[in-house]
Amino acid sequence: MTRTTPPRPLDLTALFPELAAYATTSTRLHPRPGTPAVGDSSVGGPLLWPADEPWPMCEDGDTHYVDELLPPSSVRRARTVYAAATARAAATGQPYELTDAERAELPDDSAPESLVEQPIPFVAVAQLYRRDIPDFAGPQDADLLQILWCPLDHPDTGYNPSVTAYWRRSSEVGRLLDQAPEPPVVNENYLPTPCVLHPEQVREHPYPGLLPDDLQARIAAWEREHGNGQGPSYHYDLSLAPGWKVGGFANWSLTDPYPMNCAECGATMTLLFTADSGEWQGGDAGTWRPVEETGDTSVGPTDIVIGRGYALYVFRCPVSFQHPVATTMQ
Repeated sequence: MTRTTPPRPLDLTALFPELAAYATTSTRLHPRPGTPAVGDSSVGGPLLWPADEPWPMCEDGDTHYVDELLPPSSVRRARTVYAAATARAAATGQPYELTDAERAELPDDSAPESLVEQPIPFVAVAQLYRRDIPDFAGPQDADLLQILWCPLDHPDTGYNPSVTAYWRRSSEVGRLLDQAPEPPVVNENYLPTPCVLHPEQVREHPYPGLLPDDLQARIAAWEREHGNGQGPSYHYDLSLAPGWKVGGFANWSLTDPYPMNCAECGATMTLLFTADSGEWQGGDAGTWRPVEETGDTSVGPTDIVIGRGYALYVFRCPVSFQHPVATTMQ
């Protein structure tokens, strides 16, 4: 099934023609639980990974921030239990409640903290083929982007996962890795449920704080005059697409904008990829919910939670794709 973003409630550039000069596009990925293969674009799916290339490992050991640790198998089992209970409640109309047998399947304790002292395999976050992603960015001869992260909190990245990115030519991968190594423990919020993608290109405008002061003031005045908080909002309804996406603009509502500069060369970085806790605002209020979705559809199909429900923005260097990516939580 395709996923279609509703038209914006109004045309911003008709009201503010100069906004057209600041617009760009992004590709909303619309991940939904499924069974992707190595030849598919996916979130949390298997990667087209060369058998002779080492899998990335995190060796930060006890410098990780540790709250609750679980083996990946326990996380998946718990999600299966909760999904069954949710489906049962929806089918019967009865209140959501776990059975005694289901409660017995849930993990009853966190794993030992000492397990983080060994090398931790990164987990697959996204695999994106150029053919599927209109806003794909990479070396001219690359047709595949793979994003992975350490599934534990890193104080040096704002208590978020540590992210790495790989660009490849899929035709040159050769013999494939049979199975990716699995970390002994994870933060359950950083283990994505495998999802197939339904890419859709949309148009975006920048976070308001990045616009010229005069234009910001005129947009704010228009919002006050037309709706007084009840009408469409530039920030939430008209400019920044939420959810998992490639390209576009970051939403700086948590900290306000600050420079994202390349650690290698100092260049101002460009938004590459977004991993979001939610695909749209909950219920019927969100204007970004695809027209194919009903009001009771989960807003978090990947089971990823960043911070207290934020997004993790991954930036790339415009000078060289070999320079490391950088992240911020917003």
